Amino acid sequence: MGTNKNIVVGSHVWVEDPTLAWVDGEVLDIKGEDAEIQTSAGKGVVANLSKLHAKDMDVPEDGVDDMTKLSYFHEPGVLHNLASRFALNKVYTYTGNILIAINPFQSLDDLYDAAAMEKYKGRLLGDMSPHVFAIADASYRGMIDERKNISILVSGESGAGKTETTKMIMRYLAFLGGHTFVEGRRTVEQQILESNPVLEAFGNAKTVRNNNSSRFGKFVEIQFDNRGRISGAAIRTYLLERSRVCQISDSERNYHSFYHLCAAPQEEIEKYKLGNPESFHYLNQSNCYQLEGVNDAEEYLAIRRAMNVVGISEDEQNSIFRVVAAILHLGNINFSRGEESDSSVVTDENSKFHLAMTAQLLKCDIHVLEDALCKRLMVTPEEIIQRSLDPLGAAVSRDSLAKTIYSRLFDWLVNKINVAIGQDPDSKYLIGVLDIYGFESFQSNSFEQFCINYTNEKLQQHFNQHVFKMEQDEYKKEDIDWSYVEFVDNQDILDLIEKKPGGIIALLDEACMFPRSTSETFTEKLYQSYKSHRHFIKPKLSRADFTVIHYAGEVQYQSDQFLDKNKDYVVPEHQDLLSTSKCSFVASLFPPLSEDLAKSAKFSSLSSRFKLQLQQLMDTLNSTEPHYIRCVKPNSKLRPLVFENMSVMQQLRSGGVLEAIRIKCAGYPTHKTFPEFIKRFSILAPEVLKQECDERDACTMMLEKLALRGFKIGKTKVFLRAGQMAELDSLRLQELGRYAQIIQRQMRTHIARKQYISLRKHSIRIQSFWRGKLAGKLFEHMKREIAATKVQNVYRGYSTRNKYIKMKVVAIAVQAAIRATFARCEFELKKHNKAATTIQCNWRRHRDQSHYRQLKKASILLQGKRRKNVTRIEHEKKEMLSYQMRRVTNEEDEENEKEKLEKQVEELTLSLQMEKMARTKLEEEKAQDIERLHHSLNTMRAKVDEATALLYNEREIAQNIIEDARQLMTPVRDSVQDAEKIQSLNSEVENLKVLLRKERESSEEQKKKLLETQRRVDQLQEHLNSVPQDDVECLRSSLGVEILLVLIELDSHFYN
Repeated sequence: MGTNKNIVVGSHVWVEDPTLAWVDGEVLDIKGEDAEIQTSAGKGVVANLSKLHAKDMDVPEDGVDDMTKLSYFHEPGVLHNLASRFALNKVYTYTGNILIAINPFQSLDDLYDAAAMEKYKGRLLGDMSPHVFAIADASYRGMIDERKNISILVSGESGAGKTETTKMIMRYLAFLGGHTFVEGRRTVEQQILESNPVLEAFGNAKTVRNNNSSRFGKFVEIQFDNRGRISGAAIRTYLLERSRVCQISDSERNYHSFYHLCAAPQEEIEKYKLGNPESFHYLNQSNCYQLEGVNDAEEYLAIRRAMNVVGISEDEQNSIFRVVAAILHLGNINFSRGEESDSSVVTDENSKFHLAMTAQLLKCDIHVLEDALCKRLMVTPEEIIQRSLDPLGAAVSRDSLAKTIYSRLFDWLVNKINVAIGQDPDSKYLIGVLDIYGFESFQSNSFEQFCINYTNEKLQQHFNQHVFKMEQDEYKKEDIDWSYVEFVDNQDILDLIEKKPGGIIALLDEACMFPRSTSETFTEKLYQSYKSHRHFIKPKLSRADFTVIHYAGEVQYQSDQFLDKNKDYVVPEHQDLLSTSKCSFVASLFPPLSEDLAKSAKFSSLSSRFKLQLQQLMDTLNSTEPHYIRCVKPNSKLRPLVFENMSVMQQLRSGGVLEAIRIKCAGYPTHKTFPEFIKRFSILAPEVLKQECDERDACTMMLEKLALRGFKIGKTKVFLRAGQMAELDSLRLQELGRYAQIIQRQMRTHIARKQYISLRKHSIRIQSFWRGKLAGKLFEHMKREIAATKVQNVYRGYSTRNKYIKMKVVAIAVQAAIRATFARCEFELKKHNKAATTIQCNWRRHRDQSHYRQLKKASILLQGKRRKNVTRIEHEKKEMLSYQMRRVTNEEDEENEKEKLEKQVEELTLSLQMEKMARTKLEEEKAQDIERLHHSLNTMRAKVDEATALLYNEREIAQNIIEDARQLMTPVRDSVQDAEKIQSLNSEVENLKVLLRKERESSEEQKKKLLETQRRVDQLQEHLNSVPQDDVECLRSSLGVEILLVLIELDSHFYN
């Protein structure tokens, strides 16, 4: 974008690098047309000025969210901006209203949760940071407000995240226009999202660049009612890669459905006679059978659940997997030469087994199937001739049947999903989401890559027209004349491919209609037709290849299988075989053709059908307002936070982003608002700012003063042509350099004066230092004299003090010895007195304890004898009572019994009274014993009090002695033995108090038991007195027992 006159020494530029695409550096020197540059990595580079691009040093470290705001809108500026944002996990960037989405290869949940969707709801595009939700919201608002259809085109190479981006768009549209959930019924948006696993299983496969690459294009039409609610939807697919069914390259895989079925439960394996993927020809052409992190067995069950969700019945599911298993068995049928040279037969028993399994699964006759693979019918006006196929022709026929069956099965699945979702015939508005393959260029490019790149050429033309229209709208909005701006178009490439007659597709169809045409004759026809075309190249070392220069670069195609892959008609023998299948599902995939269709289907090419589908898609897109999302894969290793510049630059070219840059550069690529322009370039004309004028006039005056030509002034922005921004920055750099020189001159003056002042200050400091050093020496001499005098004084004092201390120590030692002798004699005397006192105390205690034990033993013996007498009397009474009761039981005379019972009652009453008297006497005796105990206890207390008083007196005497000793000598510690004896006396006093307390408690309990016994006796007496004479007969058998029980209870209470 910049020219050599705008780059000067000191400019920051971008220079090409074979590894990193572009690196930044600073110009050190310019010699003619070459510049010497030092890169930011410290490497020296020499490059031509025409190949350098100026670098904007005012760009923020995290880049800009809209790359149209870049001052230098060129390839290195765009690449650096994307890399800066990607390093901060900012994966979305605008280019106008085009969204560039870089696959982060990691989970960013906070970026897609419900809070994020709510944040973007109803916001204008550009108000928030770039996001796929912003594009979806702008599409929805445009449909609602302007009442027109919208399309969102999601493109990018395999692994760039197109499918995930499409899911996010549909999630957000469901969030804005989704139905309220109804129990037992799934909404349209839920069915759309849940149909993805089924389509991915049958339409996705592992490629060199992606483990889950979509091998078909998909356009989802989401229909809305007048209230903005989703009312229906339809899924349209384009160009399924049918050849992958029969042929795959190494390190790739076939469609996921084959591997899922091989990992099905054991009963399914046995049912379809399947095995490991290595045993099937259509799968073992590659060494890749497993995907890292993917469990095919779990995926098979997940596909089954997804089929249930979208409304595919259990029988239909079984039929689908029967067909998939049949295709696997069909691929294992091998052919060898027959009896005739141009005939073929099934090779061996293994092939015959797979032939039988294929016929069994498709429910057709095995012989008819073998004939359909090995023979052809030729219809002539005279007769029908059956012609045999050689082994190679039979293998081609086998592969053609497999591709046709799988293609019909995929179309059936898409139609089934569309029927399950349902379309709204009354809908007037729709949002279409196009998820389609990006530009592809591999080492080997076949018919599929040709169709894919043709699709991308059509979409790129649509994209270019849209970008040019946006530029026109921007110019109209600012009242800028745009009529002279040239539009860069790729119509020449499209004419090369699709023009009729004479295009590559037309020549391919023409070659397919001639049986003897080969890939060499087809390419030779291309060489003759396009030898002077600027977008067509003939390779030098190949006769079957041709190269097309697409907008994204050159692609060399191998035409070896172009003719076979382009033939789209169904072999009549295959049609007849499968339309008469006994399996209704298989027969429905091949409905009988009418005569008109049969005539028209004699030749049908896949390229023509695809061209028609593509034209219908373009008509749909042209009738809608488009929004573009370009998905980019940052690295080929699929790792997070890894940004490969060369890979991203190639994808930007393939995605048309750089083409959009060229379109913008054809007009006015740099747009600056008036405040931004004044802020950046006011240094070039500072006098303009001093005048009183508005921002627009100020910008005009600045540009006129700088003698710039070709610019435009809009209503709110300044529009600059390509290179003018670099020219202004060059002038700005020169002006900044002039100001830098002035600043440097002032700084040098300041530094020189500062050095002079520093030298003067240092000389004064040195002089002061030496003067201080001389004064210090004089002071040191004086200090030494004073120190010597002090030392002499201290030494004399020290000697005198030592003599005094020695005399003092001797005197203290003599005094201590005398005082110790007197204290020791006094202590021995007190020790003898205290030992005598201790012996007396121990003797008195022993005497009192012996007396107490004798009293206690006598009381226990007395109580035992008394209890024994009472027990004996009671036992005799009980025996007498039992004897009398036995007699009462045996007597027959009731009157005698009554009299005896009355006598017994009287005797019992008498015995109770006697017992009461005896117990009263016993209580009196107990009271006397207690009084005696109390008397002895009081006596013991008096003795204890005497001992305590004596102890207190001894303590007072000891304290007086200690006080006297303190006056005579240093404190002497109390004897440990005296303290232990005092402590033992205290513990004995406490034990006596505890014994006294326990004795009181036991006497109280005895009193309570006596009162309870007396109360019970009184109750019994009252009960006996209240019994009537008439009830005596009823009590004769039980009265004696009750009285006996009462007596036993009384005894137990009394003795307890």
